[in-house]
Amino acid sequence: MPEGDSLYRFAARLRPALVGKPILAVRSHGPGPVPQVHRIVGATCTGVRSQGKNMLISFDNGLALRGHLRMHGTWHVYQPGEPWSRPEREARLVLEVEDAVVVNFSAPVIELIEERALEHYGPVSNLGPDLLDDDFDPGEALRRLRDSSRADLTIGDAIMDQRALAGVGNIWKNESLFHAGINPWRRVRELSDEALLGLIGKAQALLRASVGKPNALDLKRRPSMYVYGRAGQPCRRCFARLRSGPQGVDIRHTTWCPKCQPVVEGQMEPPVRTRSVQPRGVNAGEPS
Repeated sequence: MPEGDSLYRFAARLRPALVGKPILAVRSHGPGPVPQVHRIVGATCTGVRSQGKNMLISFDNGLALRGHLRMHGTWHVYQPGEPWSRPEREARLVLEVEDAVVVNFSAPVIELIEERALEHYGPVSNLGPDLLDDDFDPGEALRRLRDSSRADLTIGDAIMDQRALAGVGNIWKNESLFHAGINPWRRVRELSDEALLGLIGKAQALLRASVGKPNALDLKRRPSMYVYGRAGQPCRRCFARLRSGPQGVDIRHTTWCPKCQPVVEGQMEPPVRTRSVQPRGVNAGEPS
């Protein structure tokens, strides 16, 4: 389930394959071919970037492709004539340049839009500050978390709302809350600004470490998982048995340590069930 760090790495992989090169051929498959995608044939790619969980590919004719992978989408780069690792029927979009073939598999969202419209287009313009942006503004992320519409959300749901801060999915939700020592079922209104800024800082550091950027935790590589995918196992820090339960309208499972992330008096009680397997979740909270 690709999160902001995965999209950042995909963009880094696509950039040398596409930027500065004219598109020689393009084809699109279901669910529903991408409307008007033939308009980028002959155009030169001018940029590839990620923004939150979105992939944005720009062209010199003023058009841009936006892709969102949701749970199962992925981007591959092949040499011309090289066998693909997945069947063509799963290809959502194929871009051919002189020395590479870029394939998107299984993304439910691929669309062509005018570049100039992106700043007013909800799925992009409504995003909160991107945690992987070198100019990330934690104060703006805090302001958005403090919006009255999020006051009664559990912090486990709020941190995944891409309109508050962009890039966190189920993996980094679990890990950020653990490193911040916050129980996932506390409501946003119960947390101080200091606690929220601490959580934002942990999320930023973990995502930056995941893509090899300097970070506040001084991690040099993708961080080890302390709680995600480890329900029922001992905590790596205190050895308590990790708990897991469904959270949010999309029933994503959250895992936490009952000692490192204790229940605070007056907060919502977490589910009592403990799971031995962490189910796959979805990246939620995208602006519609």
